[in-house]
Amino acid sequence: MGIKVLVVDDSGFFRRRVSEIVNQDPELEVIGQAANGLEAVRMAAELKPNVITMDIEMPVMDGITAVRKIMQSTPTPILMFSSLTHEGAKATLDALDAGALDFLPKRFEDIATNKDTAIALLQQRVKALGRRRVFRPLPRAAAPAHGRPLSPRGELHPKREMAETRESVVAERPVSRSGVPARASGKSYKLLLIGTSTGGPVALQRILTRFPANYPLPIVLIQHMPAAFTPAFAARLNSLCQIQVKEAASADVMRPGCAYLAPGGMQMMVERMGTGGRIKIVAGSAEMNYKPSVDITFASAAKAFGGDVLATILTGMGADGREGARLLKNAGATIWAQDEASCVVYGMPQAVTVAGISSHSIPLDSMADAILRETQSG
Repeated sequence: MGIKVLVVDDSGFFRRRVSEIVNQDPELEVIGQAANGLEAVRMAAELKPNVITMDIEMPVMDGITAVRKIMQSTPTPILMFSSLTHEGAKATLDALDAGALDFLPKRFEDIATNKDTAIALLQQRVKALGRRRVFRPLPRAAAPAHGRPLSPRGELHPKREMAETRESVVAERPVSRSGVPARASGKSYKLLLIGTSTGGPVALQRILTRFPANYPLPIVLIQHMPAAFTPAFAARLNSLCQIQVKEAASADVMRPGCAYLAPGGMQMMVERMGTGGRIKIVAGSAEMNYKPSVDITFASAAKAFGGDVLATILTGMGADGREGARLLKNAGATIWAQDEASCVVYGMPQAVTVAGISSHSIPLDSMADAILRETQSG
């Protein structure tokens, strides 16, 4: 049976365009179209689609309200279409808080410069979400996000993502691993790394809001996200967490109890400086498929800190992070992965698990406690 899709947008032209693209894939079928959020809520209950594509700004009922109502009544994977603007970033983060699982730019030329590649990526994202189970969202925190001026840099790099997502979907299911560590290893660490993609904003929020203000390590975050979104996302995390969270900038000296989010459209590396470290931000090669790339940041940490690192790979498509995690493990670092059941898309964690790089596959709801126990014991 194919994946059934409900397309929601107040523009009839955009509904037809998305429907045509979705129906081109033999695994996908558009079973309905809604012109506003109120229609979407009703049709989600009546048609029970496997995936919903949702616009944000619509008459009668906006997309964020519709997402919240759908997740309360008939939880369904939802892919948001958003603009790459400051307001679009904040609205998309609100939609993810409400329960949406992923987002894409509404302008197809912002997805990829090649039309065929953009179409294939949209189809791939819908299929990936259609295969996953859905979790009801946590209540949204009321604290307002505080932003700062945004830069226009950044773009999506879909080619390798599509290939690696197909790879991970058909890969042999890994053997069961050891789950949550029973006790801390007693090892001493200098840095915590977290890499993630699809589903990452909510996963990072669930983990980092559990950390105390006096957390003893610097934290480096690599989230696949456009340049227009990372300042707003860092500000939102900072407003919700006891630790400090900021969008990383070159020459930032890494401090304990502070998390540094890689800026979208750029590459982030860490360098050793005395007993600690600092951040280096570079444009990176135009051929790189991810900006930021988990592999690049992890590789730099392996060179700078060797085995004194705990690195965790969370939910996301593709295999970004696998080779960087391999370098870290070879240097003596500890690598963990999110478990399959709690992932929105089990691509990146699966890649390090199947390769035998991660030592534990940990449920998202247990990840914060496991990290705190491991890193506060050394």
